Amino acid sequence: MPKSGGAQPGGPLTCPFNPNHQPAARWDPDFPYNHAKLGLPGKGKGGYKVPADGDTAHAFMPPTDKDIRGPCPGLNALANHNFIARDGITDYNELLDALQNVYNVGYDLANFLAFYAIYVAGLGDPVTKKLSIGCDATTRTSWSPIITGSEPGLNGHSKMEIDASLTRNDFFAAGGDNFSFNTTLFKMFEQSTSGLFDVDRISKYRHERWHQCQAENPQFYFPILGLFQYGAASFLYELWPNGNEGYVPNLHNTATFFGAHRLPDGNYLRVPERIPSNWVNRENPYFLLDIASEIFKMYTKNPVGFGGNAGGEFIGINHPPYINDGALNANTTAQDVTCLLYQILSRPVPSTLNGIITPLVEATEALLISLFGVEYNNLGCPLALT
Repeated sequence: MPKSGGAQPGGPLTCPFNPNHQPAARWDPDFPYNHAKLGLPGKGKGGYKVPADGDTAHAFMPPTDKDIRGPCPGLNALANHNFIARDGITDYNELLDALQNVYNVGYDLANFLAFYAIYVAGLGDPVTKKLSIGCDATTRTSWSPIITGSEPGLNGHSKMEIDASLTRNDFFAAGGDNFSFNTTLFKMFEQSTSGLFDVDRISKYRHERWHQCQAENPQFYFPILGLFQYGAASFLYELWPNGNEGYVPNLHNTATFFGAHRLPDGNYLRVPERIPSNWVNRENPYFLLDIASEIFKMYTKNPVGFGGNAGGEFIGINHPPYINDGALNANTTAQDVTCLLYQILSRPVPSTLNGIITPLVEATEALLISLFGVEYNNLGCPLALT
């Protein structure tokens, strides 16, 4: 039976299981897209239709009750089009290829996102490089479940999806369900933005959601990782708009990616996420520096606090030199946000991963320097911080 979209419960005992795992469709020279394959850099040239005419391997197919879907609509859409495995168990190289070929995400940002999810946040397995895009599928992602313990997938709390989400509930306010798509929240999102999802209106709605959740959720917690939410929100106007419609972040494309079908009464029905018909992706790659700039822009338009509720009041956290008493310092720049992302990426990890994280960070640094100059030496961080 097809699922209506959204995510499933987080525990391994309730996580859907598809015994017939099939990797994503292999790269086909007849439909090269960005020429990204085997986890290597693509050409970084977008502006093409996805899926291409005649590319039946990437035709939309709704998930079955054996397939995993999670809190990220962009990844759910990739799975529903077989750019990553349809059962929702993907791996590092699949993610790099799909993000480049479909969304024209820059190779540095694609690596950052995949590396953080699998290696730093511990949502996937660093040996098999596998990741569930939703619930805990440790028996299928881990090289040794007894040794690794739980690998919770993207549903893992306060790892990728945290409080004050655009369209998901807070973890403690919804009995642990911070991954299912909430159509009521999407309707609020549409009303707040008047159906135009640009940086100004999304910033306004992010501010509204923060205050709503902080007031209603006694266990509300908004860590520095909240910056990721601003980055993910930028996908709505940077990655999802259709070149055939002038790259306007309109309601139709946004609702299609989110899996929201508008009913005549103005409410929404949850349906499987998909790539809109006749969709043309962005022309230029979306790099790590680009997302850092958009995070900075979106946050500073309507700043909120970093911290959490405790004893009936909000307590701010500190992360010198950029965040004090829960507030981003007034002199913080977009370059500083890049440094914060770097610090998140390079926070303490097992020594066995040093051979992986060091080349990745060095490659990201080299790319930023080549594109934007020596001010991005050390990824924009003062040497004393690293």
